Parts: sequence; structure tokens; C-alpha cells
Amino acid sequence: MDEPLSTGGQELFQPNILIVDDDPSLRSLVRNFLVDQGYAVLEAEDAPSMRRVLAQSEVHIIILDVMMPGEDGLSVARSLVQKGDLGIIMVSALGSETDRIIGLEVGADDYLPKPVSPRELLARIRALQRRRRASAGAQSAAVHYCFEGWRLDPVRRVLRDPGGVIISLSEGEFGLLLALVERPQRVLSRDQLLELSRGDDSDAFDRAVDTQVSRLRRKLATRMHGEIIRTVRSEGYMFLPSVSRG
Repeated sequence: MDEPLSTGGQELFQPNILIVDDDPSLRSLVRNFLVDQGYAVLEAEDAPSMRRVLAQSEVHIIILDVMMPGEDGLSVARSLVQKGDLGIIMVSALGSETDRIIGLEVGADDYLPKPVSPRELLARIRALQRRRRASAGAQSAAVHYCFEGWRLDPVRRVLRDPGGVIISLSEGEFGLLLALVERPQRVLSRDQLLELSRGDDSDAFDRAVDTQVSRLRRKLATRMHGEIIRTVRSEGYMFLPSVSRG
């Protein structure tokens, strides 16, 4: 059995992980490695079995194959984003930049090409944990951000519209919105937004920020009028509404 890899002296909450892949040998390889690192790991071979597991067990992070028989991983990811509280790491034999961007577009938090290195996958899991924990930990005083009647709760990771309805955001979308509302009416470059919302060790791309901004604009525009996130040519983005803390 491998010795658990160091977390740099910092204890991390160990999430329950679900591996969704039609390749049993890959599931076994990844499961055994992650179990050795102290994680509780569940398995599913396709979308229907995944949904059965989700209905019966608490899951925090899903490792999701793109190319599965029946409903593919991209379609599954779109449906999972509606839950809002799941971390999604996609894996695929399709490893081009375009494929990875598409994975991020549908709501995945990270995207790895196959063959998957278990140690790299572990690093991505821990990076996702740190991003979520840092966001919640930094707001441990239960501060809420309010703008134009909206209310953003960084601890529970919930966005409510002016009518109190919860708006579903992916982990990446929430991180980006939080970075913007914490620094309203300031221009943030794509590099800054990547660092603030996804972490230094996330393998993401400038275009992925553009995609997340577009998704955020669409979701906010359903209940807001006027410009919300301004594109500043050759510089980045600015969140326009005034933001208060409460």
C-alpha cells in the first residue's frame, strides 16, 4: 500500500468521491489509489448507475469520463451543474485544448486527459478542495455580499436572486462571481481571475474565463437589466454594481 502523500502539513476534509467510467480497470486503479490516500470512493459505470449512487449516498466530488455509452459525460455534467454543490473533474481521451475548454464550458471544475496519472488526479482533487475550503474559510464570519437585490453567501456557496430564489452555479462560476463581487468596480485581468477563482495550481485557460463570464452574464441577466460585468478591452473584466456586506 502506498504511503499517503503529504498535504503540506495542512489537514484537508476528505470528500466522498464517485468515479463514473465504463472502464472497470481504470475505476479499480483510481479507486485503490484514492482509498490508500484515505478517501471514501464509490463507483458507477454509466449515467443511470451514477444517479442511483447519488440518490443513495452523499458525494462531494465526481470524477467523470466524457466518452461513455449512452448518455455521455458532457450531458451528465450539464445535469450535475444544476445541483450546484458537486465538484466535477472530467477525464477523457479527448485531450486537446478545445476539448478541455468544452468540458469547462459545461460546468466542470477541472479536466484531465487520459491516460490519467493517479498522482496528478490526486493533486487536482486537493486543489479543488483547497479552493472550496479557502473560499468558505475566508468568510467564516458569515459575511454575505449584496448587490442589486441579489445575495451571495460564500460559506454555504449559494446565490439568491432578488426574489430569494437560489440560482444554480457551477463551482467554477461561483468562484469567479465571488472574485468579482469581492473586488467590485475594479478591472481584473484574466490571470487574476484564474488565480482568484481556480487557484495557482489549476490547469485552466484564459478562454475558460471568457466562457465562465458569458455563463454568469446569462444567468444574472435573467433577473437583472443593464450591464453587469463589463469587458475592458485588452485588460479584463469589471463587476459594475455596488456591493455591500451584510
